[in-house]
Amino acid sequence: MKSRKQQRPRHKGSGTVFKNPALEKLTRTHIAVPLVLYPLVSAGFIYYGVAELGFTASQMALLFFIGMVVYTLVEYLMHRYLYHIAPYTKALEKFSYKVHGVHHEYPKDKKRLAMPPILALVLVAFFFLLFGILMGDYVFGFLPGFVMGYTFYLGIHYSVHAFKVPDNFLRVLWHHHAIHHYRQPDRAFGISSPLWDYIFGTMPKLRKDNAGKGEYIDPA
Repeated sequence: MKSRKQQRPRHKGSGTVFKNPALEKLTRTHIAVPLVLYPLVSAGFIYYGVAELGFTASQMALLFFIGMVVYTLVEYLMHRYLYHIAPYTKALEKFSYKVHGVHHEYPKDKKRLAMPPILALVLVAFFFLLFGILMGDYVFGFLPGFVMGYTFYLGIHYSVHAFKVPDNFLRVLWHHHAIHHYRQPDRAFGISSPLWDYIFGTMPKLRKDNAGKGEYIDPA
């Protein structure tokens, strides 16, 4: 079996997840679809929270911010422990490839840089029920932040793989994710933020040169 640190070779083009043509088509998503859909979903929740439940703008803003922060933690945990689950069995190896391995093998495949909207909306419904049970009506402020955290992640993730490194503060996120893909796949799991990599000790390893400057090294 492949170890957690080993990677499949990277290729151009697009891989195949399902042999069934209909299922295979559902795995491909144009990035514009979720980037338009999820803000509309979030706006609907916010409108209901303000217009029907009477939440103030400051309450919604606080809940929204908390939702975004919680999303970054969920993103990190899913990427580290679910998408990169160690393939101890053939079944796990197959699962890992379908949900994430194909992306590592074909990182420039632009139509596999976002979860299919149908599946994502099912997850939104699941989180709505879960968070609704845990926090009641506050879910109408929290969930939009959570969903927009995911939307921001999609924009960053797509941009990293589709565009050149920008000459601004976002270049940090470009480099961080590139290190995960091409040099240290067992580190740099945060995509929309490196916050949890700092907290959980999975920032990329550095090697000091004679001038005392650090550069990223390949994992041992």
